[in-house]
Amino acid sequence: MSSPLSLTKDVETGRPGFDVPAKRKVEPVMNEIREVIERKAALLETGDVKAVLSHYADTFVEYSLAPPLRQPGDGRDPAVLAAWVATFQAPPRREVTQLEITADGDVAFATSIDCLSATPRGSNESFSLWFRVTLGLRRIDGRWLVTHEHESVPFEMDGSFRASVTLLP
Repeated sequence: MSSPLSLTKDVETGRPGFDVPAKRKVEPVMNEIREVIERKAALLETGDVKAVLSHYADTFVEYSLAPPLRQPGDGRDPAVLAAWVATFQAPPRREVTQLEITADGDVAFATSIDCLSATPRGSNESFSLWFRVTLGLRRIDGRWLVTHEHESVPFEMDGSFRASVTLLP
């Protein structure tokens, strides 16, 4: 007979989470995933794109803020990320806030509200942009890796369809 299931509360939010065996420890898994997400954000500021990509699967799906609508990602090729980082005077800073993680087995997803701050090359004006992030992660060979990344900003529903880039959390 299998062990009884109990509704476990999310370690961070205290809200009801998913059904897991009562004795299973959720916190270490959540901490591992949180470390991956926060580490890749911190690495961006160093400009070490290979280190950032080490937190992604070899192939991943990316829906970023920039066109096109869908970008197939290649975790082995730093060229695209390096070219983007080069558009700034210094590597951008990414702050992860309001991070919520759900995990079961070798699959997890996370949502957050992130802030990207940078100064575009050739400009004296820096910017900060708050945006929504959803990540899909898989545990592959014992490591949590990003397999899906979706970033977005809301748009104005007044008919202008302008991106709402001035929102704050």
